[in-house]
Amino acid sequence: QVQLVESGGGSVQAGGSLRLSCAAFGYITSNDCTGWVRQAPGKEREGVAGFYAGSGTTYYADSVKGRFTISQDYAKNTLYLQMNSLKPEDTAMYYCAADPWATDTQCSARMSEPSGFRYWGQGTQVTVSS
Repeated sequence: QVQLVESGGGSVQAGGSLRLSCAAFGYITSNDCTGWVRQAPGKEREGVAGFYAGSGTTYYADSVKGRFTISQDYAKNTLYLQMNSLKPEDTAMYYCAADPWATDTQCSARMSEPSGFRYWGQGTQVTVSS
């Protein structure tokens, strides 16, 4: 049974930083696609950042490029999202998601179609005030 557990959300003022963590239980793979997806109230889910372990390729939504960094600690089986220069429009529920069987191309596609991820965490709230 695969389980993803997020932590690190909270409230911060605009311009501040947060780091989200996602601990994975139940599976270990060196060739998987993992990512962060967010959903603000009344809006559709948005792929924020993705990481394809097989090639080490990272993917980012245009709205977060240069501000967010996705990384993975294989020893701890944990995925991270470092968020800097936060803006009020970054306010959302952030979900960790994974697909152990996606190809590199499919992983890229998850950014525009995040429903393709197979496993999801419970979400962690990020609130940015102006």
